[in-house]
Amino acid sequence: MAHPSQLGLQDAASPVMEELLHFHDHALMIVFLISTLVLYIILAMMTTKMTDKYILDAQEIEIVWTLLPAIVLILVALPSLRILYLIDEVENPHLTIKAMGHQWYWSYEYTDYEELSFDSYMTPLQDLNPGQFRLLETDHRMVIPMESLIRVLISAEDVLHSWAVPALGVKMDAVPGRLNQITFMISRPGLYYGQCSEICGANHSFMPIVLEAIPLDPFEDWSSSMLEEA
Repeated sequence: MAHPSQLGLQDAASPVMEELLHFHDHALMIVFLISTLVLYIILAMMTTKMTDKYILDAQEIEIVWTLLPAIVLILVALPSLRILYLIDEVENPHLTIKAMGHQWYWSYEYTDYEELSFDSYMTPLQDLNPGQFRLLETDHRMVIPMESLIRVLISAEDVLHSWAVPALGVKMDAVPGRLNQITFMISRPGLYYGQCSEICGANHSFMPIVLEAIPLDPFEDWSSSMLEEA
């Protein structure tokens, strides 16, 4: 969960988000080193009184400033491609959930069960309990088992939406007539918040997403109780 004046990303709650955090730090260090080098060169050229007789023709330095950017691009591209393939990998998910975007709420359908589905609306301000977050809490949370590979099929019924949970490193557009999918695995129990990340109308900012990760045994108890109520 983000907090006021936070400068960095949220703490990772999935293996993919941990990889994204490492890549963020890796790329930020490269940018810092490049900025430091460029600043040093600018200051050195502005303050020195010396001149170079090879200022109009220096093949060695031209080779250097051609090779260095190529090496930097390789150092950034290789880990980036690795993470892209990790994000797209789908291998024997333990649970499949279909998330449908509506104006302006989400509906969830647990496709491995016959009659387990519900709508998730934002909790109004007057109904919030102490400790709950304004504009982020919902009346029905998406409950999933922790340490299990989860596949979410995402689509929309009316306009473009986007299903995003920053702590898990997942974000996928919900497109009417198209079925997109993402996979993730939550490393620890807890509540994880997200919001619709595609402008979808007047109440776009009132489409929160709440994931509740619990151990497998309590999840089975929850699913059984939901099926009995249905």
